[in-house]
Amino acid sequence: MLDFTISPELQEQLDWMRAFVRDEVEPLDLLFPHAGDRYDVTNADARAILRPLQQQVRERGLWACHLGPELGGQGYGQVQLAYMNEILGRSEWAPVVFGTAAPDTGNAEILAMFGTEEQKRRYLQPLLDGEIVSCFSMTEPQGGADPKEFTCRAWLDGDEWVLDGEKWFSSNARHAAFLIVMAVTDPDAAPHRRMSMLVVPADTPGVEIVRNVSTMAERDELDEGIHAYLRYHEVRLPLDAMLGGPGEGFAVAQARLGGGRVHHAMRTVGQCARAFDMMCERALSRRTQGTLLADKQAVQTFIADSWIELQQYRLLVLHTAWKIDNLPHGAARTDIAMCKVAMAKIYHDIVQRALHVHGSLGTTMELPLAHMWMSVPDMALADGPTEVHRATVAKQVLRQYEPASGLFPSEHLPPKREAARRRYADILGAAAR
Repeated sequence: MLDFTISPELQEQLDWMRAFVRDEVEPLDLLFPHAGDRYDVTNADARAILRPLQQQVRERGLWACHLGPELGGQGYGQVQLAYMNEILGRSEWAPVVFGTAAPDTGNAEILAMFGTEEQKRRYLQPLLDGEIVSCFSMTEPQGGADPKEFTCRAWLDGDEWVLDGEKWFSSNARHAAFLIVMAVTDPDAAPHRRMSMLVVPADTPGVEIVRNVSTMAERDELDEGIHAYLRYHEVRLPLDAMLGGPGEGFAVAQARLGGGRVHHAMRTVGQCARAFDMMCERALSRRTQGTLLADKQAVQTFIADSWIELQQYRLLVLHTAWKIDNLPHGAARTDIAMCKVAMAKIYHDIVQRALHVHGSLGTTMELPLAHMWMSVPDMALADGPTEVHRATVAKQVLRQYEPASGLFPSEHLPPKREAARRRYADILGAAAR
């Protein structure tokens, strides 16, 4: 039985979070608006404000709730996390304040699942404590996010791994203390057994940031980009640098990315809700042609469509979270892909409507909507292109069906009509007599 019940205890925490994020965390978005500020542990001003806020979260028992108690979290289920992430999604800084910022969350999870005791001591604990940040270095300039096209390699040379190749869009590399790199270790193996994960300290000789790439929401001339184009020049690593076993890189990546995608979807609910709130407020505040915008049928359509779509998406995310909590591992794979596909479209549509209702003001940097709008293309590409996930959904759904056994479809009416006549022939005949 589906159950999205919010207990009184969770509701109290959510109420506190909502006020805390609005009053204490959102000001950080204004004081330190660039993505790099959130991950630069050397930014003294930002950290001086951040640390006391993180301490309040810890005292409230809300730090890194996605992790188990053995790692300092609460071990919350995905449904509980969905309600929390809706609130965190309203602020860029909120995930950092609550210990749930990507890519550190995913990296922490796979270190916890696959890391050695030494890797956990050296990398995981400082990461959980918020003392360092990390990078997940997977995609490549020629292969994008398709591991079957990867060429970055690692091979054994005596008692060392040698890593060589290029990686693209490795977020936070410029601020990271370490990188988790996906590399081909057995080119002749099956596609999903070719790769392994290696933990690389950022200061290892041979690690080169070719350049930090700015997205359309960042200013290239001010060097705000945090997505690195990386080159690994025969980087030498000890044997115990591997995360998991040889050939397990794809499995490690999937364990990391599945959770990241659904949490991204949860936060998108919050982002869409914020844009929707702005749209409704504007509709009730602005007049044109003698009446409020809220009285215009076109604006009413914007609001109705946005509210319906948001509630549908929210329920999809909650249903997916419930499946992860209650069904065997992997049972929610298709649902996670559905969340990813729907995420980009609903974000695009609601933000576009909200921006339109605000008129020229919506296009300026005096409102959050312009930044949201510039994030729309990234939403369709982050965690894998939407088209790939749409294909996954279609393939999984089609596995539930069989081809028609004959020349015509199974719903072909002439044989079904004849079968119905035969079934009730006695009754039909009696009625005729």
